[in-house]
Amino acid sequence: MADQKISVLLVDDHSLVRRGFRRMLEDEPDINVVGEASDGEEAVKIARSLKPQVVIMDCALPGINGLQATRKILQFAPETLVLMLSMHTEDTWVRQALDAGARGYVLKNAMDLELGSAIRRIVKGETVVDDQLSHEQTLKGERNAGLTRREMEILQLICDGKSNKEIAAQLDLSSNTIAVHRANIMDALGIHKTAELVVYAIRNGLVNVP
Repeated sequence: MADQKISVLLVDDHSLVRRGFRRMLEDEPDINVVGEASDGEEAVKIARSLKPQVVIMDCALPGINGLQATRKILQFAPETLVLMLSMHTEDTWVRQALDAGARGYVLKNAMDLELGSAIRRIVKGETVVDDQLSHEQTLKGERNAGLTRREMEILQLICDGKSNKEIAAQLDLSSNTIAVHRANIMDALGIHKTAELVVYAIRNGLVNVP
């Protein structure tokens, strides 16, 4: 399996941009572009049928944007690696992209855009943030968004599939206290559903997986 090519889906609403990226990647012997999409809905549909290993996702798409499309794809295929391409340099965009589940964030207009290298790095398990943004260390330090030790403990138990009542019994706290902690954790991470919370925690190494 070592010689198997990395399958890639290109998502951008400009056909010329997609063509440029496709040409760039055709020179990479270990990468295979398996499909293209021009908007978020199409990206989700094609990702569902082709199951690419990597999705190159434009941040600004008509209809559902790149962040929303990323969340939808990761709901049914959490192992998919998304590399977000954007014109935005603000760190709030970077954080939103990574919180949505993207494994990387690179600037579309970078003169020295090394798409092949970025793809290989996320496949290896790295989180790739464009050098021009220089927020990588900050982001790494904030992956748990400053959760307290108690919240990290509760997050682990949530990911173990325990209910508020079970967690309360185990930690000798009230169910109401656990509910407040759970709400605080979700608020800190910008997540609103337990399923998304579990996926996020596992993907970002916040919990131990048996």
